[in-house]
Amino acid sequence: MSFNSLQLKVTSALNNTTATAKKRMHEVCVLLENEIEYYNWVGFYFANHEQRTLHLETYVGEETDHTVIPFGKGICGQVAESNSNFVVPDVKAQDNYIACSITVKAEIVIPIFKDGKNIGQIDIDSNTPDPFTKEDERFLEWVCEQVAKIL
Repeated sequence: MSFNSLQLKVTSALNNTTATAKKRMHEVCVLLENEIEYYNWVGFYFANHEQRTLHLETYVGEETDHTVIPFGKGICGQVAESNSNFVVPDVKAQDNYIACSITVKAEIVIPIFKDGKNIGQIDIDSNTPDPFTKEDERFLEWVCEQVAKIL
């Protein structure tokens, strides 16, 4: 499925005002994981700035023990501090990587900004080596902008 077609489905899921924000974000996780072959784990983490931790809100994919991640630790923790996208073509090449599964080969993390503040992120793992393109990055930035609107 093209990212343009998927935008319509994401918009529809996020506009379902009868569901909670968490349920709408979960629906986005389901859509992305189902529709994009190389998205094998999709989740949203949100920041607790006072504790300097990220907390897993919702996800689709293999179970994870990483429900709380300190700022600076792993790819997600680094994005919490850098406020920048982080695309990892090969997780084995990263020193500061938190392994969730031996099948994960690549990861992309895009921050979510609300009123100029990094409040969380979308985290996607792939079992395919180096699958993420600039199109993935732009699409996921758009997803994060849309999610910020419902929070």
